[in-house]
Amino acid sequence: MGDRFLVTGGARLEGAVRVSGAKNSVLKLMAAALLAEGTTTLTNCPLIDDVPLMVDVLVGLGCQVENNGDIVRITTPAELSSHADFDAVRQFRASVCVLGPLTARCHHAVVALPGGDAIGSRPLDMHQAGLESMGATTRIEHGCVVAEAEQLHGADIRLDFPSVGATENIITAAVLAEGVTTLDNAAREPEIVDLCNMLNEMGAKIEGAGTSVIRVTGVSKLNPTTHEVVGDRIVAGTWAFAAAMTGGDITVAGIRPKFLHLALQKLRAAGAEVETYDNGFRVRMEGRPQAVDYQTLPFPGFPTDLQPLAIGLSAVSDGLSVLTENVFEARFRFVDEMVRLGADASIDGHHVYIRGKEKLSSAPVWSSDIRAGAGLVLAALCAEPGDVTEVHKVYHIDRGYPGFVETLNQLGATVERVKADD
Repeated sequence: MGDRFLVTGGARLEGAVRVSGAKNSVLKLMAAALLAEGTTTLTNCPLIDDVPLMVDVLVGLGCQVENNGDIVRITTPAELSSHADFDAVRQFRASVCVLGPLTARCHHAVVALPGGDAIGSRPLDMHQAGLESMGATTRIEHGCVVAEAEQLHGADIRLDFPSVGATENIITAAVLAEGVTTLDNAAREPEIVDLCNMLNEMGAKIEGAGTSVIRVTGVSKLNPTTHEVVGDRIVAGTWAFAAAMTGGDITVAGIRPKFLHLALQKLRAAGAEVETYDNGFRVRMEGRPQAVDYQTLPFPGFPTDLQPLAIGLSAVSDGLSVLTENVFEARFRFVDEMVRLGADASIDGHHVYIRGKEKLSSAPVWSSDIRAGAGLVLAALCAEPGDVTEVHKVYHIDRGYPGFVETLNQLGATVERVKADD
């Protein structure tokens, strides 16, 4: 059954938290270290379960890795293995980000098709098409994506959708390709900018990061570097929504508020008082939140990763909220678990309609992905005082939130982790 959380309802969260590096950045930066022989050092790394999994992936490819708290040192050899076909790769989606670096460095890559969160179909067709535009041949074979190229070359590539993963794999392949690669309709997320900043520190020539058109001029060699991982905007956004859901007052440090501009605007519309600083923000909510509508979109739109938190807030807001999911078609599968907690929610295609209640109720619930798990825990805090909710499959939460239980309890919640063997 795995570990589970016991969450006591009736909590009001108050205090200060500092977010560490972004899960959606650190794993891609670790993969980018494959592009340069020598030791690359990453600081401000989050203490989450996905980092040791990525360590296993890199070690399997021939790297030596020191994982010391928030510092990860990756020593990449001159000769890498090009086969990433082992259990660690299959356990989480981000492992596919080794495809671009391996194709660029080794001219050959075999990467097991990845697992991860159950939030919908995430095919690799745009990853493959991008590499093929640069001269690679690709295929799916025996549960792996295989890419081969004697020498990658620059190309003009346009993505059908601003996929973060495809943008990352194309960039990390293009940095060592011959000539210039122009990527149109590229993802604009802060984590893409963080990756491009690190690659430029390593000697790459990348322009346009953070815009929809990225231009990469290939170089013959990259060098290792030391780089600080950008703060985690999704963890920061989770604590922002936690303050609003529980009528609380939380100050969050370690994140640039502009990365959450639309999310913080939505909280203001719900009645929260939001103050922003250079490297953080404060969210206070007095009284019951007001219903707000949401639609998820690629950055700078409302993040799909905050959608479960928006549903949690809507479940205790005054009025009817409509949330439209435009990124992952299966992301609503956790809504049935919210209904177990008393949420008045119904799904219609890629919309969910939520009529808020003053209080939710306790029930056993199961996490289906990282953000759904966090949303269920916060919703459980909004149950009647003293009600205890069991949240199962919390390994999902451990993959994305460092010290989640400890932080909640520090902010005034009562949450207990029960080990599987107990």
